Amino acid sequence: MSIKEKQIHEPLFHIAKRDALPFWLSWLIRILSVVAALIACAAVTVVLTGENPINVYATMIDGAIGTERRIWSLFQNIAMLLCVSLAVTPAFKMKFWNIGAEGQVLVGGLATAACMILFGDKLSPVILYPLMIVTSILAGAIWGFIPAFFKAKWNTNETLFTLMMNYIAIQIVSFFTYKWSVPKGSGQIGVINASTQAGWLPNIGGSPYLINILIVAVLTIGMYIYLKYNKHGYEISVVGESENTARYVGINVKKVIMRTMLLSGAICGIAGLLLVSGTDHTITRNTAAGRGFTAIMVSWLAKFNPIYMVLTSFLIVFLQKGAIEISTIYGLNDSFSEIITGIIIFFIIGSEFFVNYTVKFRESKKGANK
Repeated sequence: MSIKEKQIHEPLFHIAKRDALPFWLSWLIRILSVVAALIACAAVTVVLTGENPINVYATMIDGAIGTERRIWSLFQNIAMLLCVSLAVTPAFKMKFWNIGAEGQVLVGGLATAACMILFGDKLSPVILYPLMIVTSILAGAIWGFIPAFFKAKWNTNETLFTLMMNYIAIQIVSFFTYKWSVPKGSGQIGVINASTQAGWLPNIGGSPYLINILIVAVLTIGMYIYLKYNKHGYEISVVGESENTARYVGINVKKVIMRTMLLSGAICGIAGLLLVSGTDHTITRNTAAGRGFTAIMVSWLAKFNPIYMVLTSFLIVFLQKGAIEISTIYGLNDSFSEIITGIIIFFIIGSEFFVNYTVKFRESKKGANK
């Protein structure tokens, strides 16, 4: 085949892996993707509703941070989403696909609710609070350890295993919700210890949410240090890159898998504790509210960096709060707000392609036929 014929069949462009981009350039690409998403959402808004997109965006901002109460609610939701995201990050960095955070949060919350219901009026706070903390952490850790054990021993599929554990946790919570329902047979527990507030996390500075935010802030710093500077964090990275390499350098891969999932489940248990004892003061099958799945996206977008996860958690919760306000003010159903949120998240996820890859066009070669 002649050189000319080869040139004819050469593609117009091809995709190539980028070298590492400077920090500022990678974030500039992400910011531009958000701007492009807002423009796309504005066009969709005009076409579907005829509303002024500037007013719609103003409504989103007002819905997220329009009042002091909304600001506290925003940061509370950011903290809880961030907490679950921190939990799944070590496992995902190890390439253990933990889809079971939802269930791990639920069993942690169930352990907390059990302590509040069974011992709330029998134990002093000095004993009750440590008992709640220990049982919630143990419950979440055990729920995370079970699929890790089977993965380490028999190489089971962790994605399916952890997903099925979610459904088991939901049914267990449903059973105890009915067992502890008030009034009996209503299927709802209601507010636990409403009169005594036994087992409720204390208010700090007059805010019921501040203690949750502070605890998650400490967990965020701790997770960053653990993954970046601790030996265990190094082992997680090596196992995630290649299990064969990890074994070659003497890392016990099975031990790392089980230890990491114990940690992942334990932090989910803490999230369950904060939701039941610090926020909702009750337990239902919807207590986790889908955070276990949303947390996966938060962790991936932040490249498994706990500090960046603060930003991605803020963005997603801000969009969710703003989208709800749009639906309320303009009388639109939830589908429209989900369309807006989906478009923005799609653009943000799509920006990662341009951060990691570049498009190279075919170069014309002068004198190729000489």
